[in-house]
Amino acid sequence: MLKNRLVLLFLAVLFLFSCSGPYTPSPQIMPANIKKISVRPFTNNTSQYGLEEKLTLSVSNELVSDGRLAVVRDESEADGILVGEINKYILQPLTYDSNLVTTQYKLWILLNVYFIDKNNNVTLWSEPNMEGLGVFFDANQPGGKTEEEAREEIWENLSKDIVKRTIDGFGSVSGVSDKKVPK
Repeated sequence: MLKNRLVLLFLAVLFLFSCSGPYTPSPQIMPANIKKISVRPFTNNTSQYGLEEKLTLSVSNELVSDGRLAVVRDESEADGILVGEINKYILQPLTYDSNLVTTQYKLWILLNVYFIDKNNNVTLWSEPNMEGLGVFFDANQPGGKTEEEAREEIWENLSKDIVKRTIDGFGSVSGVSDKKVPK
């Protein structure tokens, strides 16, 4: 008798779980008033020269190639503004050869990114500690890269993440910590 009740209870629970599909969050929709976007030049808080120009250009190019929002240079013409700052640039040796010469590196870049609705003067989303990461072999190794080539790859990936966050996944998060969408 108890065994039959347990089986029925198990089947009822199994039935309830099978009825509900996988969790899908409600879509976050870009506010209708945002038609034009401006990318403010990124701030570089590291000792590496010229990082901000390459990342700003990469994000702008990704937005232009996406084509869903008009990209304007002048912030006074924009409805939304992307703002970012590069906070960490760490190049770390990972492996060495028998002569203690570095053969593989890890390049780690952290930045803060914000998207501002200029018309309503509201930060629509912020993502502190958005992470760009690349592991690469030294250029002298087969299939290796220079540090500049590894950086370009990271800029491309970060640009895609920023545009996806801004347009496709508005409200989603992909950074390391302190992720939020203001209420």
